[in-house]
Amino acid sequence: MSERPGFLVQGERARLFPVLADTSKEGRTLSIVLACMETIDEFGKALLSSLGVKVGSRTRVEAYTEVVLKHRGDGKARPDGLLVLRSGSSTWTVLVEAKVGNSELSASQVETYLELARLNGIDGLLTISNQFAPLPSHHPVALGSSVLKKAGLWHWSWMYVLTQATLHLENGEVSDREQRVILNEMIRFLSHPSAGVKGFEQMPAAWTAVANAVQAGGTLTAKSTEVLEVVGAWYQETRDLSLILSRQLGEEVSVRVPRAHVLDPALRLKDDAELLANECRLRSLFSVPNTAAAIEVAADFNRRSIYASMRVAAPGDRKSTKARLNWLLRQLAKSKPENIHIRLFWPGRGPFSQHPLSLLRQTPEAAEQGGKVVSSFEVVYARDLAGRFAQRRNFVVDMEDSIPDFYEQVGQHLKAWQPQAPRIKEDRTDPADVGTAAIQQEAEEAVLERNVDGEITGPIASDSDGAIAHV
Repeated sequence: MSERPGFLVQGERARLFPVLADTSKEGRTLSIVLACMETIDEFGKALLSSLGVKVGSRTRVEAYTEVVLKHRGDGKARPDGLLVLRSGSSTWTVLVEAKVGNSELSASQVETYLELARLNGIDGLLTISNQFAPLPSHHPVALGSSVLKKAGLWHWSWMYVLTQATLHLENGEVSDREQRVILNEMIRFLSHPSAGVKGFEQMPAAWTAVANAVQAGGTLTAKSTEVLEVVGAWYQETRDLSLILSRQLGEEVSVRVPRAHVLDPALRLKDDAELLANECRLRSLFSVPNTAAAIEVAADFNRRSIYASMRVAAPGDRKSTKARLNWLLRQLAKSKPENIHIRLFWPGRGPFSQHPLSLLRQTPEAAEQGGKVVSSFEVVYARDLAGRFAQRRNFVVDMEDSIPDFYEQVGQHLKAWQPQAPRIKEDRTDPADVGTAAIQQEAEEAVLERNVDGEITGPIASDSDGAIAHV
């Protein structure tokens, strides 16, 4: 067994079956998860790789709970756990702080543990709670830039941990039978209400305030506390939604974040707050493996509606709008037409046209527009929530019902058009061979013309350089 890190004064190895008081839900849940990360190689290394840590085949994971550090700062803070990764002569360490149920991380607590990490030469802090973050590197708690310089900071939601475990088990990524049994038991434990693990259940009070302000014709300010809180809640809901889709599809579904926003979470918050203030809407993109396009999801405060859409290029091998539209309609033959519309985009900068799917099924020629040929399609799901839009819990329920429904009706059927592979012509004569034969025939005719007596001493042939010679 490897030696305990020198900065660790006290701490037990994480246990699959911890003996703790009934009131210590956080310690019990964290101990079981950390023990599984240490025991189940594929699961532990997959989770840790999401932190940007290089985890090789020879990397060893050690997990500790109830840790006491050598340098304690004010002496009161005591992290819930510690992870140690050993790879050859190098070691990487991270403190772990967990919350379950309705308990949330506070800025002061996170700052304290980051300071403890700095004092003890620990690489960073990992927090786990029922709060959601779009990426492990984006923390749900707002912190100053000076605090973030002390050590690395990452966050997992418990649902993220549960989803990763489910995907690993269902996709057969855990090869050892005993490890599969252990992972399955961990999933059963985390899925039970007693573990304190839950999804994102309702928007904050600010959601109702902002929705009502927009309906009353008021204006929003991008820097207001309410707008920033609503954007943060939108991030949590879309992240939870991506995990729900992941579990339903058995494939990892992610929220697509522009590179500039990945590198700068504050810029992402600023840009989306400005979008909400200026256009009264929020939007996110979801990436689903092997689908025709990304799924755009939006909430429109003016219309009190939620939208989901996918856009694909029209098939280039069909000449008319009607033929191109029929290509799309065949893909949606099994889709329920309720709430589904088709947008047609035309060459140039002109506006798109839109028609209900039910109408185009009956009269596809209604989409034609003055001889123009459509260049791309967008399949749009629109659901008017009316008064439910401003209701904190009902909005989440409707989102988590509508988006999977859109994927079932549209996303899993839609295919991107691809040009067909070129085919061999019926006449397989190589044009290069035809050209060579023509040149040779011309040369032979020229030789015959030069023989004024019409006598040929032998058959005509060409030498290795293609010159004509008498044999």
